[in-house]
Amino acid sequence: MTTQTDFSCVDLSCAERFLVGSESPSAQALLVAKALTASLNRHGKSAQMLSIAKLDQAGSEPNTVRIVIGDTAKSSSANTLYLQKDAVQLDELANAEYVSELLNKAQTQTLPSQAAQSAVKNIVAVTACPTGVAHTFMSAEAIENYAKKQGWTVKVETRGQVGAGNEITPDEVAAADLVFVAADIDVDLSKFAGKKMYRTSTQLALKKTEQEFTKAFAEASVYQGAGTAAQSAPADEKKGVYKHLMTGVSHMLPLVVAGGLLIALSFMFGIEAFKDENLAFGLPKALMDIGGGAAFALMIAVFSGYVAFSIADRPGLAVGLIGGMLANSAGAGILGGIIAGFLAGYTVKWLNSAIKLPASLTSLKPILILPLLGSLIVGLLMVYAINPPVAALMTALTDWLKSMGEVNAIILGLILGAMMCTDMGGPVNKAAYTFSVGMIASGVYTPIAAAMAAGMVPPIGMAIATWLARRKFNENQRNAGKASFALGLCFISEGALPFVAADPARVIIASLIGGGLAGAISMGLSIELQAPHGGLFVIPFVSQPLMYLAAIAIGSVVTGVIYALIKKSEVQA
Repeated sequence: MTTQTDFSCVDLSCAERFLVGSESPSAQALLVAKALTASLNRHGKSAQMLSIAKLDQAGSEPNTVRIVIGDTAKSSSANTLYLQKDAVQLDELANAEYVSELLNKAQTQTLPSQAAQSAVKNIVAVTACPTGVAHTFMSAEAIENYAKKQGWTVKVETRGQVGAGNEITPDEVAAADLVFVAADIDVDLSKFAGKKMYRTSTQLALKKTEQEFTKAFAEASVYQGAGTAAQSAPADEKKGVYKHLMTGVSHMLPLVVAGGLLIALSFMFGIEAFKDENLAFGLPKALMDIGGGAAFALMIAVFSGYVAFSIADRPGLAVGLIGGMLANSAGAGILGGIIAGFLAGYTVKWLNSAIKLPASLTSLKPILILPLLGSLIVGLLMVYAINPPVAALMTALTDWLKSMGEVNAIILGLILGAMMCTDMGGPVNKAAYTFSVGMIASGVYTPIAAAMAAGMVPPIGMAIATWLARRKFNENQRNAGKASFALGLCFISEGALPFVAADPARVIIASLIGGGLAGAISMGLSIELQAPHGGLFVIPFVSQPLMYLAAIAIGSVVTGVIYALIKKSEVQA
């Protein structure tokens, strides 16, 4: 290999400046980064070592090469070289020719990826998160901004709670070079059959947009349709299980929201007003019948149905609905619904692959054979084997939650609150939220109140921090604080994500303390809420509105004060 001892051109551009950072927390990676920076400076090049966060913020500046030291070599975007730390000989870094050869080798490794990226001109994308609110639209904005920055044509279709927004047309699908799907739930992608597709999560698309597009160009495969091996599914079963659960939660939420608010409206006439059919022309009873008798009666069945749908596609839906209804009627609650959904989905999936029919009879499978056999197997298992012990367990859990003492309530509220603030809409947050929503079906309304109070704390707390320590934040961050405050009032924890991305450790520590405190206060006061979403707009339906506002305010102020104190001032690189 020909070496360039003067480092005149690296990675397709004449390098005037090098920014070096370590993607790995190991001492070896940091040592390599420091040694390489020093070596470049010794040989007359302008080189600076930055944290990986600062390196990401640096962008793709002209005539600047970013060098990332990691555990494994990666394909790269423009003006970025990835070096594997174990491949660098520290004792050779004093040699200009060795360093030049090292960088040229990294250059040749990145060229295929860069060529692939430059060839892509038309991007279509789909985003969808479990609630269909925050991550759906924030990841769409991140994808759009990054694609436009690269000079590509882009259109992002959002699959939110109100349906598809900015819908991609057949002509746009036909012209697309890449379909980029950022979804945490199962979504219908049939119109993209035959196109190159890459699938990831909304969190990765939002936080690591450049990384995910780099992987997309290298790993995208032709999508053949649902249920085929060719689709770009999540890489492992753990991710699949999470996706199935979140698909069920996403479709259940509208029923819980509508049902909970209608029940709360009924209670405004009096806690037992619905028992009097003549009071206010029977309106309290009608509201209770609609909210509790219909919406709440359907929520477990819909949850199970769409878990099964996510696993086995349309043939699993009916079987999952039936299994979920059996769980609900037996008192097995959300736990029974989870079991029913997965049992139905994997049973139908197995039946579909095991039953082989002549082509002339294939059409009978989805409308007759799979629903019949699946419902029979799942129904009998639920009735005789699953419902009895699960219902007993749910009854014991419900009784314990309703009768727990103040100390136990505070501890549970602290745990739920901390979980809600751990990853701002990620798996830990969703686990706490799903548990709290599930307990609504069992008539326990304190966990969801604690979860919502805690979930509002991080974004509101970040806004308070920007007010208290204004000089520590740049103008963009202060503007982000304003948006964060509004999102926090609406119970959209993801409003804090811009701060998490820039300073994860300090933001999460401050949020954990404030969110845990808010959850503990809410549970300790036995505050109840029957609506699982809505933030400030559903506080009139809380059992103790003023105390609930106090819990949120205390948690938010604590988070804001802590972060204002521990945050480092913005230093211009």
